[in-house]
Amino acid sequence: SIFARTSNFASAALAAAAHFISPPISIFARTSTHRIIRTMLASASAVRHLARSASRHTSRLGGVRCMGGIEAYDDYGKACFTGAVADEYLQKQGASGDLLKDPSWTKTHSDVVAAAVLDWATDNGANTFCHWFQPMASSGVRHGQSGQVQNKMLAFNADNKIEFDFKGKDLIKGETDGSSYPNGGLRGTHCAGGYLAIDTSSPIFLRGDTMFIPSAFVSYYGAALDEKTPLLRANAALNKQGCRLLKHLGLDVSDGLRANIGLEQEIFLIPREAYYKRPDLQLTGRTIMGKDAPRGQEMCDHYMAPLSSATPALACMQEIQDECFKLGIPLKTRHREVAPNQFEFAPLFGPNTTQIDQNLMVMQIIEEVAPRHGLTALLQEKPFNDVNGSGKHNNWSLATADGVQLFEPSAINAACNNETAFTVIMAAMIAAVDEHGDLMRMAISSPGNDFRLGACEAPPAIVSCYLGEDMTFYLEHFKDGKGKGEYVPGIKTLDLGTREVLPFEVPAEDRNRTSPFPYGGARFEFRAVGSAQNVSMVNTVLNTIIAEKFGEFSDRIDAGESAIDVAREALNKHWRVIFNGDNYCDTAQQELTDRGLWRIDSGVEAIHTLTSEKNTKLFEKMHVMTKEECEAREIILHDHYTGTVEMEALTMVDMLNQHVIPSVKAAGVGPLSELEAAVGTIKDAMAEIHAADSSYKKGQLARVLRLETMIDIRAVCDAAEEVVPANLWTLATYKELLFLDSHVDAAPSEEMIYEE
Repeated sequence: SIFARTSNFASAALAAAAHFISPPISIFARTSTHRIIRTMLASASAVRHLARSASRHTSRLGGVRCMGGIEAYDDYGKACFTGAVADEYLQKQGASGDLLKDPSWTKTHSDVVAAAVLDWATDNGANTFCHWFQPMASSGVRHGQSGQVQNKMLAFNADNKIEFDFKGKDLIKGETDGSSYPNGGLRGTHCAGGYLAIDTSSPIFLRGDTMFIPSAFVSYYGAALDEKTPLLRANAALNKQGCRLLKHLGLDVSDGLRANIGLEQEIFLIPREAYYKRPDLQLTGRTIMGKDAPRGQEMCDHYMAPLSSATPALACMQEIQDECFKLGIPLKTRHREVAPNQFEFAPLFGPNTTQIDQNLMVMQIIEEVAPRHGLTALLQEKPFNDVNGSGKHNNWSLATADGVQLFEPSAINAACNNETAFTVIMAAMIAAVDEHGDLMRMAISSPGNDFRLGACEAPPAIVSCYLGEDMTFYLEHFKDGKGKGEYVPGIKTLDLGTREVLPFEVPAEDRNRTSPFPYGGARFEFRAVGSAQNVSMVNTVLNTIIAEKFGEFSDRIDAGESAIDVAREALNKHWRVIFNGDNYCDTAQQELTDRGLWRIDSGVEAIHTLTSEKNTKLFEKMHVMTKEECEAREIILHDHYTGTVEMEALTMVDMLNQHVIPSVKAAGVGPLSELEAAVGTIKDAMAEIHAADSSYKKGQLARVLRLETMIDIRAVCDAAEEVVPANLWTLATYKELLFLDSHVDAAPSEEMIYEE
């Protein structure tokens, strides 16, 4: 029974037993597993000892492994129904993988695809399917940020025989309750229908015994109830308006235009034992109190330092990559980030819907793999005070179906046979950022970004665009009618003056990590995106605002204006948004504010811009969201913010009452009266929030509670931690949470623990 209660330690404990018992094979041969459990694991402490020993032993000896041959990756992508995998199974049904390239297969060949998918799933041990969708307001609270109902692909016959059963109708459509997810009033208990339709732009995949069908989620009337549907509509707008403009510039795009993204995922990995001593991390994903450790990131010693085999972190990251590879997720890069215990993964870029689906699975896999290594993964944007938080840089580019990059000057100019094609496209982009910087700010207003933006770890909440001096010089001459010819990016040669390192070429432009939206050569990088976000809204906004400008340019060219004149006018009108300096500098921030750029410091106020007249008209004109959908989404986002703050506030009350105040009383030192008064202050603030008459007002009050009241109370808590003796402080400290490299246990002891 003790073993059953500590089942999380089962596999690790048995592995430890196999390692430490000498000789393990002969004992296991003579003794049943149950007898070993009764003999050795008579107490929970013994189980934990064995589990910890196994974890240490695995980390040192078996957790870090090498794969010398490419054969080790033969299973890459076999759990993803696309490419060669799909082609093999569709050929058995008399079709081919090319069938999936045209979404009309859902109307004409759904039974064929369903039969192929069923064969593939069962060959790989799956017997269950679900329509996998993305409810709104999931970041920070919903594991995996997805919704699903898992159904067996089985028919239960009257004669008690079971057979596999999965038809086209099961594949392409599903139904669920639309009222039990955040919906902003679009659904109710009396009108609860929610419908799921397969998204053919993102491949079906397998994990374990279940097949996941990426799907859009809408109401009975077609209103978007998810993150994905507006993005798919924005993709359509981009394709339509982008193809129009490209045709004017000399390129007839028959196969369409698409947006590609690459998402850099930052995380923290902390010891799981310490995590269990932090109610705030367990319930909210961030520390709402906690004194700084004597050491932080001031020595810049963690960034891209070696991944140590003496801790579980490397083995954990390897296993995360392995699981992702099975799903066809090209999670290529791993490294340490700036803050202690902070790490990053990065995949290769790809179509935005596929990349977003894969990123959600990456985050889920990260959270599920970490505990197997005695760790907890934190995805929240700002888990710890006074060290860097985590982002998810959204590298965004546009390309034709055959790979011509619109933001790569030589490629697009050559394809259009037009030396100013790139210049016209850049003018449209600059105009879009200047005009709709409020929407870009809205799109990154996740609760965790409250503590990140502008803190010398993420760009400030002033939306500007970095182009570099080289391109800025060219565009300035173009807009003023002074220059001719196409833009050719400069390069320069670095000569180190050594024989061993020969001179090499680098881009003429430096990297500006302080800009919220820098050009990086063939792409723009939206750097302010939060690590826990589903980035569908981010990319919905980017696609929509550039689609509008492409359409406006095309309309004017249709009316007889030249593309060059339209681009020049746009550059002159929106030139203010270009800034190549230091966005962290207070003087520069004031300069940008004085220019009239979008500056919205409050995430709550940024969310409110979603329903401004300018923005609802934009989304309606581009057929991305109706006014009603925009209004519902604002309510959802404000409720998500307020709900996040309420969880943090109530957790702070519990931690004060159950940990901080008892510790101060036990020690006989510390600001006891201030701590006791803080409990009432928080409760009064929550009562005021509950009494507010709108989601917007609740959000405004919640922001004051979070960023003013609770920060002041945190300072009192941290002052208490500073004076209470360590043996009386019951919460895990920053020292215990943040320094895996400094908390490596001693080598495993050969001494065993037996309790009769």
